[in-house]
Amino acid sequence: MLPFWLSIGALSLAQGVLVGLPRPPVRIGWLDRLGGRWWALVLPLSIVVVIGAIALDSASAKFLTWLALIAVPPLAAIALGWLVHGARPPLALLAALLFGLAWAAKGELGGQSAGLALTALSCVTLGWLLVCVVPARWVKLGIYAMALVDAYLVFTDLLQQPNSVLNSAAPAANLPKLQLVDWGSALMGFGDLFIAAVLGALLARDPRLQLRGAILAALLCCAWDLLFFFIHETPATVPVALTLLSLELWGRRGRAVSGTVRTG
Repeated sequence: MLPFWLSIGALSLAQGVLVGLPRPPVRIGWLDRLGGRWWALVLPLSIVVVIGAIALDSASAKFLTWLALIAVPPLAAIALGWLVHGARPPLALLAALLFGLAWAAKGELGGQSAGLALTALSCVTLGWLLVCVVPARWVKLGIYAMALVDAYLVFTDLLQQPNSVLNSAAPAANLPKLQLVDWGSALMGFGDLFIAAVLGALLARDPRLQLRGAILAALLCCAWDLLFFFIHETPATVPVALTLLSLELWGRRGRAVSGTVRTG
């Protein structure tokens, strides 16, 4: 078993990689008709609804693990075929291979890595679709709201028990659990990867900004892991939101400096 510091560090680096993966969103007619700012609520509600449902009825966790098992592989295939940098339609077939490895080597590092790849790639598809239908300003507010909700639930100990139920839920026949990421000796929730993919899709229209965001996210997520020296659970959505905040503040500072140079 890998040590915890190495395991959680790898998952934090995966969040940074996710920021750099998505291609720029494009306008799609039927998506435009479905679009609206209220879709930004998907981000904070993805935590609130799941935790609330499990708190009310633990059987909801079983439904969610089956939902992830069914939805994650095709969503990952879409990402591999069309939505990540370097995507090609034939690469969509790799999702089936990843699923087979995650099932055959469940509990081993190879199987865990395949499950991580599947879950992360499915988040790219979901994040890309969300950015396609929501104005950028509202996506940003959704990211901040998700991090605030996550932090509140973690630091008030409201997240731990429902999270434990969800993490322990598993589909039948020893199938892989894709509603979370289990790598080495560390766990990370689906939402922690989802928020990183949303940020990546949001930044993807500017390749240099996306690369800068990916590097910054990896650094901040790894630095955030230092909190584990003092507490047992941290809201891993927060460093992703801090990445967005840092980029926004840096952008405003750059525009202010540029304006000063022109007027000077």
